[in-house]
Amino acid sequence: MSAEAGPRSPRVMESLMIAGPAGRLEALLEEPEQGAPRFAALVCHPHPQHGGTMHNKVVYRVARGLRRAGAVVLRFNYRGVNLSQGEYGHGEGETADARAVLAHLRGRYPSLPYALAGFSFGSRIVHDLGCGLRDALFLMPVGFPTRWRDLPRFKRCPVRRIFIHSTQDEYGPRAELEPWIGTLDQPSRVVWVEARDHFFAGALDELEQAVIASVPPLDPPA
Repeated sequence: MSAEAGPRSPRVMESLMIAGPAGRLEALLEEPEQGAPRFAALVCHPHPQHGGTMHNKVVYRVARGLRRAGAVVLRFNYRGVNLSQGEYGHGEGETADARAVLAHLRGRYPSLPYALAGFSFGSRIVHDLGCGLRDALFLMPVGFPTRWRDLPRFKRCPVRRIFIHSTQDEYGPRAELEPWIGTLDQPSRVVWVEARDHFFAGALDELEQAVIASVPPLDPPA
């Protein structure tokens, strides 16, 4: 029986250890508070060398917003963070971690469509990973940094991209992000949230509402 079929059982909320390419990865799986999951979403956290974990307040709000929009959400700690095994992988290793965790999520909910979201460094991870896929519902990069490495090569992407960004983001200034987004193939768009900084200071509620409102309508079951 698939995870979403049959009578609705109590909401699933599980702490997990998932096999990753550099060892076990600590993760947290949460189904929606109301109703059966309509889609599955992977959420990636900020830079592990700057205090980023899956419990970051922006990551938590993004995950909760996706749950309120009907997603079962899986967030995790990259290699070397808290209980996750391994060492920092300079972006490439963390992308491999995300790929492994996404495979676990899709295996757990095989009949659900899926999406990817991430904050800051995590937005780069899901962007690079997601643009190599063709069947994801959407990518949701939040606080996409323009000042960490070069801007990604994936101007063309088979997956819909929904950027959510603070109007006062010091790591991705509007004057830098908007022109780059303007070069992307469609469909892609940016949702601006009036906030004081990269971490959506003073606007976490507004961020969560933007996440909910930005989830596109799902196709009805075949």
